[in-house]
Amino acid sequence: MHDLERKWMCGRCKVEPVKRKTTFTYLGHTFSHEVLVCPKCNKVFISKELAEGRMAEVEEQLEDK
Repeated sequence: MHDLERKWMCGRCKVEPVKRKTTFTYLGHTFSHEVLVCPKCNKVFISKELAEGRMAEVEEQLEDK
């Protein structure tokens, strides 16, 4: 099952997160990606697929520079 098909809830606020373009900074470089974010507390959810996929690729590219 894909993460976006699940019904996620913020553990703190007990509300469903929304997709929002979010900016990340790593090793002085900034990139953005659309992720699930709690609309109340702004806590970001990073799926395992994103962390091990695209984010790992970006991390590797930046570290190789």
